[in-house]
Amino acid sequence: MTTQQAAETGAIESPLVGGADPSTMNAGSIRLKSRRRLAAETILPPMVMGGIFISFWYLISYGVLDERRRFLLRPPHQVLKVGFLDWDNFSEILDGLVSSTKVAMIGLGISIMIGFFLATLMSQAKVVERAIFPFMVTLQAIPILAIVPLISFWWGTGQRSRVVVCIIISLFPIIVNTLFGLQSAERGMHDLFTLHQASRVTRLRKLMFPAALPAIFAGLRISAGLSVIGAIVGDFFFGLGDVGIGQLLRKYANNLWGEQLLAAVIMSSALGVTVFLIFGWIQNAAIGKWHDTSDSGI
Repeated sequence: MTTQQAAETGAIESPLVGGADPSTMNAGSIRLKSRRRLAAETILPPMVMGGIFISFWYLISYGVLDERRRFLLRPPHQVLKVGFLDWDNFSEILDGLVSSTKVAMIGLGISIMIGFFLATLMSQAKVVERAIFPFMVTLQAIPILAIVPLISFWWGTGQRSRVVVCIIISLFPIIVNTLFGLQSAERGMHDLFTLHQASRVTRLRKLMFPAALPAIFAGLRISAGLSVIGAIVGDFFFGLGDVGIGQLLRKYANNLWGEQLLAAVIMSSALGVTVFLIFGWIQNAAIGKWHDTSDSGI
């Protein structure tokens, strides 16, 4: 029986056990290697950078500062021991972080509603945009410290004033990015909607808002981080009500408690990063299937 006949009758079997396809095995191996390489490229750079940062931190604490001035920058292991492993200190920081998170989320929610409303109005008429936009820029340019007395006079020194600070700080990116997105729909698509005599609401709902989603989420990610900053800044200036992370920062700084101060700063940064990542995840879930968003490794 010839080789061809044997192949036709199935007499010659694959040399691989179970008749596995070599191309399938090679593809699986390539995918496994690509996953490992992607994981290494994602994890290793932050780890290396973190190691360099901690080494530089130790260098400043022990190499630059003498023992009498070391309270200015406590070494990392002391910050870990006193600020994080001591439950009394860490629980106080967590309670302050929860209070600041509530203020940040309330302020961000109000900013989103106001920002969407104003951006939608400005996208419908140029005269409305020319009337509102300069005041939005002015609001963004006002230093918070300069209007703290006015805020405390109008809204007191409690939680409402902290929310107002969050709104002032986080409102502008939402308006700018939403307006840019609403105005970024293609002119040809506008002509098509005009040809079909679509109403303003239909045009807004089916054309402008879908086209604006990438820009809207970009503004939300920026404003989410700014709302955390606004909550901390507002809590730093307005001391009544629940103790937030801003009040704790001032308390630790006044008492020269370097370990707790650095631990509170680290937790504040972690809150900002977490909120940023949450909105990034929402963005990928909402528009990741049809919009190629270039992610900068976060």
